[in-house]
Amino acid sequence: MNILPVESFSKTYLEHSIVIHNFVIKVGSQIKDSLCRVFGDTVQYEWRENDYKVIVPDVSIICNMRDRKNISFTGIPRFVMEVLSDSTEKYDRGEKMQIYAKAGIGEYWIVDWRKKQVEIYLFDFDENDMVYPYLYKTVTRENAEELGIVMFPNLQITFDELFDIPEF
Repeated sequence: MNILPVESFSKTYLEHSIVIHNFVIKVGSQIKDSLCRVFGDTVQYEWRENDYKVIVPDVSIICNMRDRKNISFTGIPRFVMEVLSDSTEKYDRGEKMQIYAKAGIGEYWIVDWRKKQVEIYLFDFDENDMVYPYLYKTVTRENAEELGIVMFPNLQITFDELFDIPEF
C-alpha cells in the first residue's frame, strides 16, 4: 500500500478547500435535522475492510454517528467525495476508490475543480461477488442541471454552488 507523505497533501490548492467548504455548507444546512451529518476533511475512518488503517475523505455523509472508536468512525458513510489535486489524483482514482468499494460506500464523487467536472461513481458486484466501481455519470457545465446526490435525492447542490470559486 502506497501511503502519501503528509507534505504531499499540504500542496493542495485553495480552490480544493473552497469546493469542500461549498459542499459541506450547502448540503450540511439541508441535512442538519436528520440522523445524518456531513463532514469535511477533518474526520477519519477506520474499517476492517482497510485493515483498520485510517482514511480521511475530503467530504463524507454518515448516518451512523454512534459507530466510533476513539476519534475515528468505524461506520460506513453512504457518500464520499474527493476533490482532486495534483498530488492525490492517482491515489483518489486508484487505491482510495478501491478502499471505498471494499468498505461498502454507496456513492463516490471525484470532483475536479480545474476542469469543473464531477464524476459520480456507484458500486456493484460482478458475477464473482467482487465489488467494483462504475461511472454512473459525468457532470460538466454542459449538463450541470444533472448534478445530484444519488443516495440522497432530496439534498440539493447546484453545479454553480459547488464550483463557486472566487478569482484570486
